[in-house]
Amino acid sequence: MAEFKCEIADISQEYKTGKTRITLLADRSILNAFDDLLDKVLNCTLKLFRKKRSLDANAYFWVLCGKLATKTRQNKRDIYKQLIKEIGDNFEIVPIRNDAVETWCKNWESRGEGWQCDILGDSKHSGYTNICCYYGSSTYDTEQMSALIDSVVFDCKEQGIETMTPDQIAELKARWGENE
Repeated sequence: MAEFKCEIADISQEYKTGKTRITLLADRSILNAFDDLLDKVLNCTLKLFRKKRSLDANAYFWVLCGKLATKTRQNKRDIYKQLIKEIGDNFEIVPIRNDAVETWCKNWESRGEGWQCDILGDSKHSGYTNICCYYGSSTYDTEQMSALIDSVVFDCKEQGIETMTPDQIAELKARWGENE
């Protein structure tokens, strides 16, 4: 799979077949990445570009979780999991067959620490249960990671824990994606 940053340069429709032609402009040369895909049927997904988070921001988040855990005598992973559930825009609600709920949740949660399931209750579809499936922060874009950091900073300040200044935090956020 090749992932790259691009813009749509042109969209047109072929007269004879009715098929849509999309021309993309990529930031860098990607010709070699597609040699083996020529003349093959592909799945294609286009989505808005967002900078990926930096490891520095992730490291700072975990430092603050550790400080908060020490101060409140909680497990830092429990703090992380609670913050994941509070930021929004990081979950899917999925109807799962009643007899498969336990297996679904076990498989979803095996992906990592932040990957969690909450059972919401009966679905409108008979024999199904709605599950709220939270994505772990490893999948977060800049906006989502920023919300996660803002949440832990808020909680730390509530507990009297010193954090970086707002300018320092803004600088951390501004560096996201520089080395991508």
